[in-house]
Amino acid sequence: MASSMQFDLVSPEAALASMTVSSVEIPGSEGDFTAMPDHAPVITTLRPGVIKASSTEGSFEYVVSGGFVEVNSDSASILAEQAFEKSKVSRDIIESLIADAEKFLENAGTEAKDSADKRLADTKLLIELLNI
Repeated sequence: MASSMQFDLVSPEAALASMTVSSVEIPGSEGDFTAMPDHAPVITTLRPGVIKASSTEGSFEYVVSGGFVEVNSDSASILAEQAFEKSKVSRDIIESLIADAEKFLENAGTEAKDSADKRLADTKLLIELLNI
């Protein structure tokens, strides 16, 4: 059994993380889960939330607005719509994400209303989660 795995987090703007970790806590669209070495392969979408990566060098936290994740036995790769180091997130950034989610809801078709509502609710929860 391996004790570490590769973790990569990228957004269209930047590559935020590329490191060896022991675990990654991920806000999956169907619920939070933790990826660890030897994890079963999975591809899923992300909901707005906080990613927590644990390594021998400490813990690292990132805020994401959504995206995709692929987990294999030896890696976790996240392609985020938008991602920020948690320590650099301000209320203005979260309010901008909320405005984007509100626009998405306004433009969502009938079939997408439920997922757009959930995206907006999850984004609004970031204010409470981050205590900002």
